[in-house]
Amino acid sequence: MADDYGASLKGASILVLDDEPGMRNFLTKILEPRCKRVEQAGSPQQATAMLDKAHFDLVILDNIMPGKTGLEWVAEQRRLGLFADTILITAYADLETAITALRAGVSDFVLKPFRANQILNAVSRTLDRKYLQRDNTLLRHELSTDIARGQLLGTSDALAEVRAMLLKLAPLPTPVLFTGASGTGKEVAARTLHQLSDRAEKPFVAVNCAALAPDLISQELFGVVEGAEQRKAGLFLLADGGTLFLDEVAQMTEALQAALLRVLEDQRVRPVGGERDIPLNLRLCFATNVDLEKAVEEGRFRPDLYHRINIVNIAMPMLKDRSEDIVELASLFMKHFSTSLGLPALNMDDETLLKLRRYDWPGNVRELRNLIERSVILGEFPDEFAGSGVVTGAQAVESLDYVMQRHILHVLDQCDGNRAEAARRLGVSRKTVDRKCAAWGE
Repeated sequence: MADDYGASLKGASILVLDDEPGMRNFLTKILEPRCKRVEQAGSPQQATAMLDKAHFDLVILDNIMPGKTGLEWVAEQRRLGLFADTILITAYADLETAITALRAGVSDFVLKPFRANQILNAVSRTLDRKYLQRDNTLLRHELSTDIARGQLLGTSDALAEVRAMLLKLAPLPTPVLFTGASGTGKEVAARTLHQLSDRAEKPFVAVNCAALAPDLISQELFGVVEGAEQRKAGLFLLADGGTLFLDEVAQMTEALQAALLRVLEDQRVRPVGGERDIPLNLRLCFATNVDLEKAVEEGRFRPDLYHRINIVNIAMPMLKDRSEDIVELASLFMKHFSTSLGLPALNMDDETLLKLRRYDWPGNVRELRNLIERSVILGEFPDEFAGSGVVTGAQAVESLDYVMQRHILHVLDQCDGNRAEAARRLGVSRKTVDRKCAAWGE
């Protein structure tokens, strides 16, 4: 339903707790057309059971109920591990109740009787604040890590195979394991998968398992609950509805491997110090540059966890195996760093592009990216990539003659200079290769 209450309601899951059926039905009628899911509970006991089965973004509850007040229930649930925000509705407004509600962590306070727009405004404010805090926390997390952003660029056959697999997996909840050498773009591929899925509007949270302190990693991932007053949502819960990407999984401690296995099996997470397992709704992606089968054989990685995460394996190609993408990537990085650094772009002439294409790039896309950034900062390419060609710009990049030269010489390099083998791979005669090499002074 289109209205002025914000997009935050659209994807929200809300639990209504009230012992009066009329009030529950009234709130449900208002919220259901605007929210993803609205559930009802007629008692604190029923609400507790529902929280054990599903995670909610928001709980709207009455304060005066038989057996237990709403505030008593909130305090109890926070000790167990309640991470939903709460809105208290009551007909009895006094200073003591307001102070108790504040101490219990209640997000908003609505007095009975109220109109539909009052409760909708309260829900919208609470969810906006909740998502703003979540996004702020995730932004700080991203700023503290080496963020891999950008698009999965290239037209090579090797990358086309990766894209095809991502498209096939996008609508599915299946975990995905990305393998490949450092710098091949495993996180970029995982972000692309997230953007292609129906989770694209939800968070993508990347975690480098090797970068987190071993004594704090459980709290960072699963969250922490200390009494009724202190709680911190972990990255698993902050990624709710979206995608959690765990990089360098081979570096996880044995204890963390066991905890992750339980999460995968149960689809639930228990915060450190909490007493409740919180249901999860997220996609898990994993990445490693290590041979996990060998790690399993050597006893460094749990075999049961390996089989859990290795349902679908996407092997990211080395840059040297998709060398036809190098010129496109170099041009993109040049434009990006010239704009972001406020420095003039360097001319990439035909000689420079040829040298970039013929280099092996052991550091893969990351090495190419770093080279272009460093060159923009210094105002020149290093000697091994500097060129003195007269053709620059789009002509150097797109000219058929230069594209052919870069491709033939690259294949010749792959064949260690064996022109007969290069001709066979290219599907041309040996004389053609000899003639081209002579023309290029090779």
